[in-house]
Amino acid sequence: MNFYWVKTHLIIKKLFPNFIWDIPNNEKKIFLTFDDGPDPEVTPWVLAVLKKADIKATFFCIGDNIKKHPDIFKEILSQGHAIGNHTFNHLKGWETETTTYLENIKKCDDEILESGGFSTDLFRPPYGKISRLQTKEVLKLNKKIIMWDILTVDYDKTVTPEKCLENATRKVTSGSIIIFHDSVKAFPNLEYALPKAIEILKKEKGFVFDVIY
Repeated sequence: MNFYWVKTHLIIKKLFPNFIWDIPNNEKKIFLTFDDGPDPEVTPWVLAVLKKADIKATFFCIGDNIKKHPDIFKEILSQGHAIGNHTFNHLKGWETETTTYLENIKKCDDEILESGGFSTDLFRPPYGKISRLQTKEVLKLNKKIIMWDILTVDYDKTVTPEKCLENATRKVTSGSIIIFHDSVKAFPNLEYALPKAIEILKKEKGFVFDVIY
C-alpha cells in the first residue's frame, strides 16, 4: 500500500468526518457501488455480471432515470442489490442553491418510494460535490452520505480500460468502497474492467462483496 495514498486518505477522512469514505471491518468485506443508473443499455449488463459472480452491490440511482426505466429499477431490487439516492437530476451541489438541492433529493426519494415501495437513507452527492450547508441539511434528513476511497475513473475517456482496472483493484483494502458508473459514457471502461476487477478482488485477493446498509 502506498504510504502517501494512505496518508492522504486519512487526512480527507479527518477533514470530512460526516462523510462515509469506507466501512472498516475484519472480514475482508468490500463494497461495490454504481452511480447514475438505471440505464437500459448498461445496467442489465452490470446485473448479469454481478449475478454470474454471485455478488451484491449498491446502486446510487438518479430519480429521473428510475422514472424513465422503472422495470430496470425493479430488476435491480429483485436481484437483492441495495439502493441509494443520487438526486433526481444529478445536480452538482456546489453550483446549486441549497433549497433546490434538498428538493431534488426529496424528489428522488419520492420516486424510489413510488417505484420500489421503500425508503433509503443512503445518499451520494453527484460528482462528490456538496456544500457544508447542504451536508448539514442532508444529515438532518437522517441520511448517510456515502463517498468512496476507490475511484475507478471509468467515466473519463482519457483513462484506458487497463488503467481503470488498475484503479479498481490496486489500493483496495478491507472496507473499501469502490465506485463505478452504470452509464453509457463509462461503458467502454466498465465493460473491460468490471469482470476482471471482480475476479482479481474475489479470487486472487480473497475479498468478500457486500451491500451498504
